[in-house]
Amino acid sequence: MKAIYKRELASYFNSMTGYICVAVMVVFIGIYFMAYNLFAGYPYFSLTLSYALYIFMVAVPILTMRSLSEERHSRTDQLLLTSPVTVTGVVVGKYLAMLTVYLVPVLIAGLCPLIIALNGTAYLKADYASLFAFFLLGGVEIAIGLLISSLTESQVIAAVGTFGVLLLLNLWDGLIGYLPTTASGSLLGLFIVLLIVCFLLQSLSNNWKITAAVLVVGAVALFGFYFVDSTSFVGLLPDLLGRFSLVAAFDSFASDHVFDVSGVLLYLSLIALFLFLTVQVIQKRRWN
Repeated sequence: MKAIYKRELASYFNSMTGYICVAVMVVFIGIYFMAYNLFAGYPYFSLTLSYALYIFMVAVPILTMRSLSEERHSRTDQLLLTSPVTVTGVVVGKYLAMLTVYLVPVLIAGLCPLIIALNGTAYLKADYASLFAFFLLGGVEIAIGLLISSLTESQVIAAVGTFGVLLLLNLWDGLIGYLPTTASGSLLGLFIVLLIVCFLLQSLSNNWKITAAVLVVGAVALFGFYFVDSTSFVGLLPDLLGRFSLVAAFDSFASDHVFDVSGVLLYLSLIALFLFLTVQVIQKRRWN
């Protein structure tokens, strides 16, 4: 894993990819920092980070699009799969290399609260807690980009797919407002979610027995609870999906100035989940 990490990190800075990603993020954050914190005099750097979230839709596809799709396109993935390094080691090594590149603009942004403190009132604890959440949120989105890159050998498709998913995540809070809040609507929506989960499980495991078991158990539990107490399903669908809002978890840090432990756990859990799914995708292709 260490060898993979060093190779990937060097490749980002031997080409323009790493420099472009760092430059885009630093410039974007710097513009908002000057506008809101220096010129407007707003004391919280967390506001700047809230507006800078959209930069992920540009920076993350640039950073992740070549991570695994290029290996697959050039057929060098076969060398990796037959090397002494495990598939998990390959995925984690590549992920940590991208996370290190992303850490550079985050560390540079860490100077901004100190600049605010030199010029007036600053809230360092709240700002650095928000910066920590900003780093974790970026880690989740990099893991998503890595997963999408493992699904295709085209860097363009990987970049566009990552951009589309990140756009969906940024619009998540607004979109769930259009979901049905009735009991029957929530039941139907949750059943569709169950079908999607089973489809993904079948695609990754290629084991119809496990998929069928999950579908049957999930459907029986879902419809069983509905017939026992249908009133508990009122508003359940948007409430459950709202708990997976990445932006809402970040807003707890940036807007409410609260260190949200549940948000940290959500980010770490999603990073682990997407890395696990990436490993499963590669393992499936390896044995096929």
